[in-house]
Amino acid sequence: MPTFQYEAMDNTGLEVKDTIDAASEQEAQSRIREKGFYVTKITEKGRGKKTKAEGGKTKGDGKTQVDAKKKPAAKRKKGGFSFGGVSGKKLCTFTRQLSTLQDAGLPILRSLRILEAQTKPGPLKSSLLGVIDDIESGSTLSEAMAKQPKAFDNLYVNMVKAGEAGGALEIILQRLAEFKERSESLKRKVKGAMIYPGAVITVATLIVGFIMYWIIPKFKKIFDDFGTELPDMTVILIRVSDAVVNYWYLGPVIPIALWLLIKIIKKNRTGAYIVDWISLRIPLLGMIFRKSIIARTCRTLGTLVASGVPILEALAITRDTAGNTVFYKAYDHIIAAIREGESMAIPLRETRTVDEIVVNMVDVGEETGALDTMLYKVSDVFDEEVGVLVEGLVNLLEPMMVVILGLIVGFIVIALFMPLIKLLNDLS
Repeated sequence: MPTFQYEAMDNTGLEVKDTIDAASEQEAQSRIREKGFYVTKITEKGRGKKTKAEGGKTKGDGKTQVDAKKKPAAKRKKGGFSFGGVSGKKLCTFTRQLSTLQDAGLPILRSLRILEAQTKPGPLKSSLLGVIDDIESGSTLSEAMAKQPKAFDNLYVNMVKAGEAGGALEIILQRLAEFKERSESLKRKVKGAMIYPGAVITVATLIVGFIMYWIIPKFKKIFDDFGTELPDMTVILIRVSDAVVNYWYLGPVIPIALWLLIKIIKKNRTGAYIVDWISLRIPLLGMIFRKSIIARTCRTLGTLVASGVPILEALAITRDTAGNTVFYKAYDHIIAAIREGESMAIPLRETRTVDEIVVNMVDVGEETGALDTMLYKVSDVFDEEVGVLVEGLVNLLEPMMVVILGLIVGFIVIALFMPLIKLLNDLS
């Protein structure tokens, strides 16, 4: 088994040099990361020239000296071209690791190189390569991240900018990591709760579709051969079966067409407002949507305020991350009112998009100078309420699905057996 020599950094920033036996370089890096180390250089024993070329020389300040022309080119080749954006889970992990390295006192460029080296090829790796190149060219971290919108949105960039301005980048990154982790936790909670109902509905639809497409036509042929007079229930069932057989392709086409229609409507500002307004008023689901948006926007605003971002800029960023046109217009109204000298609580109440408890908490936060703390408390409360509502929705869907499936199966059985019973009576 090959032996690999490696250099790494532990969580305190100390450099570690050691060897490890592994079947491949990827396995070696994985085992080193399991020890809690961040790999900076690794090579198989007996390949000293490759180690020197890849690792470069280390200067006294802890930064790696590389050839400015050759190193970025090699990194770009390793990163490759990528489609799509960075997943929330990967960005959450990256932010937590970056905050840990910054808290250990490592230079930002070295921290980014460590994280880039252990990142698999994809959108995040490509974005990190771009950030590293821009920082080497003299840009700040926030300026470099602003050029990589696939990975870092306005919220991320502005919080990093606030951290650079206040000289507390490691604290800002910790807050950002906590924000991302809570957001991902809420998403996982909602998605996880909807997996079971979604799976049951999908399987039930496929089974009913199979009965309509394959089984019912065979019974129809039997009834036609005997010339039996069919009851109304059986006639309705056969007509539905004929529609499924003749127009089965509309099953996948209709949902896709509706999805595309909604997308087209939302391209228009008025259409987007109408669609979002309707979505907030769907029984139970609308409440979940509204409370999750309130939780997300309050946590976003609280994180920005705590990071030292000016209130108008923080509100504009929160508005853009709301994801709902109704809330977008509400934040527009709040921003306009604050520019005219009003407090945040009054225009927030006028929008009628949030509960009275949110308005009161914001009012108290403004009076006491602890707006960020109050916003965090609001987001925590609404996160819990979203979890309870989702659990309640799942508990409600389970008996509803059982009842609906029972009615469908019962209708099919009765509709098929009524003419069969009549046919047996006639024969006897």
